[in-house]
Amino acid sequence: MALSLGWLAQVLEEAGLKVAEQPGWRTRGGSNIGPIKGVMCHHTAGPLKGNMPSLGIITNGRPKTSTSPALPGPLAQLGLGRDGTFYVVAAGRANHAGKGSWQGITTGNSSFIGVEAENTGRKTGPLAETWPDVQMDAYQRGVAAILKKIGANAIMCCGHKEYALPVGRKSDPDFEMGDFRFKVAAFMAGTAPVPPLLPAVDANNRPTLRRGARGELVTQIQTKIGIAEGNIDGVFGPGTEAAVRDFQRRQKLVADGIVGPRTWTALDLA
Repeated sequence: MALSLGWLAQVLEEAGLKVAEQPGWRTRGGSNIGPIKGVMCHHTAGPLKGNMPSLGIITNGRPKTSTSPALPGPLAQLGLGRDGTFYVVAAGRANHAGKGSWQGITTGNSSFIGVEAENTGRKTGPLAETWPDVQMDAYQRGVAAILKKIGANAIMCCGHKEYALPVGRKSDPDFEMGDFRFKVAAFMAGTAPVPPLLPAVDANNRPTLRRGARGELVTQIQTKIGIAEGNIDGVFGPGTEAAVRDFQRRQKLVADGIVGPRTWTALDLA
């Protein structure tokens, strides 16, 4: 059964963001969620290397350790890679909030969409990490798009550290939430600049193509990814997008269904 947040991918795509829909996300989650009141921001505290190395844990949950009990997945509806790609993990309830309160709302898992952004959360030491501009820009724009969708204002974006009780129980995300909300509000109001996240062309002057594109280059893509001959029509529709995602997964690329420079290179070598 499809769950209630089936609109997540479309809302993020319409905001111009890179989106990688994970297999089974529309039916993943403990139950339906809602009504949605806001968005809760997290960082993964995961490995230093890789674009979204915590995706498996976000999807499937974490095992019991000596310091914490097991927690079944999904652990958030969305993961956010270091390159600004949103990984859509679940359309239902996720175990991301725990005990807490924000703006009088104490039902975190049932009322907030959780975003786990890949970052170690360390400011010093060998695992210290800054936030890439492309990731932070996507974080702010993605939250703004979701809040507009649910009819909430920027104050309904909270950090896990702001929600969690007792105070000090959580430290994520490690950036300042007041400034983050200020920029989210600017995106919601249409007063913030919207830089293009996708390169215009690759080294061979081929444009980045996604659903809706048409023409000879789309025909070339369809041929290279193995679309049946009778279905090669030069139209980048949902079937072509799904086939591109499958190709990207096999090539260990971000499966966002968008043919940009890295995917063009992989297609050339395939």
